[in-house]
Amino acid sequence: MSDSKVRWARLSIVSNSLLTVLKIIVGIATGSVSIAAEGLHSGMDLLASIITYISVRIGGRKADRTHHFGHGKVENFAGMLEGILIFGGGAIIIWEAVPKLYTGKGPEALGWGLGVMAFSSLVNFFVSRKLFSIAKKTDSPALAADAWHLRTDVYTSAGVLFGLGLIKVTGMPIFDPIVALAVAAFIMKAAYDITKEGFAHMVDVTLPEDELEKIKASIERHGDNFLEFHELRARKSGSERFIDLHIVMPRNLPLAKAHELCDLVEADIERELPNSHVLTHPEPCENTCKDCGLAPKEEGRTCA
Repeated sequence: MSDSKVRWARLSIVSNSLLTVLKIIVGIATGSVSIAAEGLHSGMDLLASIITYISVRIGGRKADRTHHFGHGKVENFAGMLEGILIFGGGAIIIWEAVPKLYTGKGPEALGWGLGVMAFSSLVNFFVSRKLFSIAKKTDSPALAADAWHLRTDVYTSAGVLFGLGLIKVTGMPIFDPIVALAVAAFIMKAAYDITKEGFAHMVDVTLPEDELEKIKASIERHGDNFLEFHELRARKSGSERFIDLHIVMPRNLPLAKAHELCDLVEADIERELPNSHVLTHPEPCENTCKDCGLAPKEEGRTCA
C-alpha cells in the first residue's frame, strides 16, 4: 500500500469537509442557489473522497488466497461510483436552480459569497494539483478521479465567483441560477468522463495505444532471438497491468534458453511499464528448417 496515496486521500477528506460546511452555511445565509449548489458539489466531493480513501487502502493490498490478481479493481469501481455520485449532484443542482429563473429572488450579503468562493478555489487548486501528482506517480485511478472532482470544484467555484460579481455590478439576480445551471452542466460532463473511465477498466478494456506500443517495442528489442509473437493481451486493474503473449521460438532451442528469453522480455516490459505482471508462453516453430540461425543444432538434426 502506498502511504502517500492514503495520506493525500485523507487530506482530501479534511479539505472537503471544511469547504462543504462553509459553502452550505454561506449559501443558506445569503440565499444564493449557486453557492448552495457549490456546497452540495463539495458534499459530493467529500463523499467521493471518503470512497477514495477506503478504495486506496483496500486496493493497495497484495494478492491473497481469494484474490489472485490483487484488489486493484476496487479503485476502478470507486472511480466509477464517484462519477455516478457527481452526476446525481448535478441533477439536484438543476432541480434547485430552474425555479430560481422565474422567482427573480437574488442572493444577499454578496461579500461573504465572494469570499468563500475565492477561498474554495484556492484550497481546491492546491489540493487537486498535489492529488494529480500523486495519482500520476502511483497510477491510481481513484486518486485521479478525486483530483478531477476537486479541479472541477475549482472551475465551478470560479464560475460562481464570476456570477456573484456580475450580480454585484449589474444588480441582476438572474445570473445566480444561470451560473448554477452552468456549474451543473460542467459537473455532469466531468461525471460522465469519470464514470466512463472507471467502467472501461471494470470490463477489462485493453490498455491505451501508447502503452501497447511500448509493450511491442520492448518485445521487438529481442526480435533477433525469436521468430514472432502473437496473442498479445493487456488489461488494467487499479494501478496494476496484466499482460500476456505467445512467443514463437525454434523447435530445438533448449528449454533453459527459451526460459531465459521469456524472462528478458518480461523484465523489459515491466521496466517500461511499472506495476506490470507479464506472462509469456513460448511456442515451437511449426516449420521444418535444415538450417535455423536462431538456435544451436546437433549435427544431422533439423528444427523439426
